[in-house]
Amino acid sequence: MSTTSTTEHLSGLPEVDPSTMRTVLGHFATGVIAITALDPATGEGAGLAANSFTSVSLDPPLVAFCVAHTSSSWPAIKRAETFVVNILAEDQEHVGRQLAIKGGDKFAGLAWNPSPSGAPIVENAVAWIEAHVEAEHVAGDHVIVVSRVRHLYADGRSPLLFHKGKYGRLNLGED
Repeated sequence: MSTTSTTEHLSGLPEVDPSTMRTVLGHFATGVIAITALDPATGEGAGLAANSFTSVSLDPPLVAFCVAHTSSSWPAIKRAETFVVNILAEDQEHVGRQLAIKGGDKFAGLAWNPSPSGAPIVENAVAWIEAHVEAEHVAGDHVIVVSRVRHLYADGRSPLLFHKGKYGRLNLGED
């Protein structure tokens, strides 16, 4: 057991900077989501990938995710009013990477089916949640988007994970 006090151990730590924060928080494994919609201005698919997603409330049914202020896709998704949060499957790293890039046709070669309201559900996603914006909260360089769930579905397969800057798979071992 260490005899160094917590205060002594922490006294030499550097100030928080974005690189260190990204590295430290990268130790928290997350799922990977694809937020998709049809832009009503163009009729084209709009999408982005994120790993900041959480359940907020069961009654009313709310979820939340964070979007960078610099996102060029979020305005198109927001215009659509209804969008889908797709929880990507462990074999859908390519979808996450495709939707994470800036610009270009993010839906090129991306197979999807319409949700009950017509928003794109990425084919073979582990689960999907059709929703619309309930509230937005500015938080630093991101916006926290709280969304009301309208419809949802899950098939029970394993999700794609993100940990320490890399994609991964869930390994629960044998029962």
